[in-house]
Order: sequence, then structure tokens, then C-alpha cells
Amino acid sequence: MAAQAQAGSVKAVEAGTRGGGRLALPGTLWLLAFFLLPLVIMAIVSFMSLGSRKTIVMPFTDANYQRVLSALYLPTIWDSVWISLVTTIICLLVGYPLAFFISTRKSQLMRQLTLFLVILPFWTNFVVRTYAMQTVLAREGVLNHFLLSLGLIDHPLDLLYTQGAVIIGLVYGYLPFMVLPIYATAERFDFKLVAAANDLGANDWQAIWRIIIPLTLPGVIAGFILVFIPCLGAFVTPELLGGTSTLMIGNLINSQFEESNYPRGSALSITLMALVMFALLLYVRFGTREQK
Repeated sequence: MAAQAQAGSVKAVEAGTRGGGRLALPGTLWLLAFFLLPLVIMAIVSFMSLGSRKTIVMPFTDANYQRVLSALYLPTIWDSVWISLVTTIICLLVGYPLAFFISTRKSQLMRQLTLFLVILPFWTNFVVRTYAMQTVLAREGVLNHFLLSLGLIDHPLDLLYTQGAVIIGLVYGYLPFMVLPIYATAERFDFKLVAAANDLGANDWQAIWRIIIPLTLPGVIAGFILVFIPCLGAFVTPELLGGTSTLMIGNLINSQFEESNYPRGSALSITLMALVMFALLLYVRFGTREQK
């Protein structure tokens, strides 16, 4: 009887596996057709040449990647990494205490209200919000009027179409992606551990560095990835707030495709994907280890 029951359970598991495979088939086909196939095509095109009439022609060549890694494009790639890194660090410095502030509210209503305020900007289209930042950062904008009214500046500042404006816009757009994963870990944090550390002689700063930060590090790493990767491929924010003075790799890719230079645009896209994959590998290497 036991053997029959075990055989029946094995058959049930196999039937469930086959049923699950059939249910996953539409999603798998969708990913193959609209994700993997375009990626393969783009990788192939990146090794092809641009014809006399801006057509994609043979032979295969690595000239596009040599051009991408030349002195013409490499500074823009490094600027993209730098801007993304600065934006992520600012989001961390602002989002970490904000997430803890939300998680430590005793009232459930207050926590829900503050979380609602964090995700409220998502109710508006990202492009519309970026256009709104133009009115905030312009010479006659809200921020300059506010600083002038306080007497902190004597004349309007040229904030728009600068690297600083791009960073401000990216922080505004992606700050919730840092707050939410940190809040998820901070909400489960047991503050009795801090009290125990204080009883053992640790001061507040020691408790923060040796207790709170290590236990909330998975949320920090997840937030870092969720902010850094979208910033790296940002296009709308540098286009509207940076103008021609601040170019990022997303703007380069767009300009190449607008000029019908599909091989070089594809090479830039593959380079961007390589940077994203490198960031994901760092997350898998360090983030998953911290979660175990």
C-alpha cells in the first residue's frame, strides 16, 4: 500500500509539472519572440557594416565596438556610470532614513499614508513629471524664486540643462525604488537587538554600523540595483533636463538610430546591456550571499 501511495504521489507530481510547463508555454514563447530574438538580431547587426545608402551590409567586423570604446564615446559611457552612481548614492542617503521613519510609525494609518505619498508620483507619467521638473529648475522657476525669497541667492541660478539638473531629475524619479525595498527589510527589523547591543556597551553609532546596517543590507543592495540600472539607461531625463551639455549612453543610442546607423547603435546597446549584466552579477554575487 505504501509503495502504491508513493507511486501515486510521484505520478501526481509529474502530472503537475507537465501541467505547469503547458501553462508557462505562452509566456515562454512571448519571451523568445519579443525578448531573445530581438536581442540576437541586435547582436548580429552590431557586428555588421553600414552601407553607402545607410543599409546594413556585410562583412562582419568589430569596427563598431572599436568605435564605441574609442575616445569619442568612452567619456560619455563613463559619465553615464558616474551620474548613475551619484544618483544612487543620493537616493540611498535620502531613502534609508526615510524608509526607517516610515517603518517605525506605530500607527498603521500613518505608515500607509507615508507609503502612499512615496508611490504617489507613479500615478503620473514619467515624461510629464520630467517636464514638470523643467518648471522647477528654470531661471524663473519655483526653486529659484524660493531661494531668492529666502535671501540665499542674489540672482537666479542656471540650474537647467546641467549635469546637476539631470541628477536631481533622476533622484526625483527613482527615489521610491530605493525606499520601498529598504522599507521591506526595515519593517521586519527587531529593535530589541539594538537594545541588547546598548546593554553590551555599544553606543548608538556602533549599533547602527554593526547591527542595523548589516541586517538591512539586502534591502540596500536591492534598492541600489533598482536605481542604478534604470539610471544607467536613462534617456528622457538627460534629454529634457540636460540638453546638449549632458549626454548619457541612452542619448547616444537614440542619436545613432535616428541617423539610421543601426550597427553602431546596436553596438552601443550591447555595451549598455553588458554594463547592466555586470551590475546584476554583482548583485547575485554579494546580494544573495547577504540574504542567506
